[in-house]
Amino acid sequence: MTEYVQVVTTTDSEHAAGELARGVVDARLGACVQVVPIRSFFRWEGGVEDEQEWQLQIKTSRDRVTELREHLEERHNYDVPEIIAVPIVTGNDQYLSWVKEETTP
Repeated sequence: MTEYVQVVTTTDSEHAAGELARGVVDARLGACVQVVPIRSFFRWEGGVEDEQEWQLQIKTSRDRVTELREHLEERHNYDVPEIIAVPIVTGNDQYLSWVKEETTP
């Protein structure tokens, strides 16, 4: 199993994304969080939504994923937040070592 993951979540405002990102890094649950404006289409409560969102791409170590997910669930402003962990199969060894170092409590 891979040692590193990228966790993805979205939220409805740049401010909310910044608050989540800062909290994740401050808590050492993610080494780096990129916030990207996106347009999302999804079905919700019987209709198709077309919304501006901000996506957070969080780089972390596998052993911090459960704690990160709990952190996001407690602080997220959505009823059902997207929280998806994608394995990082390979990458720059120095960068991945930095991720490990920055997410070690």
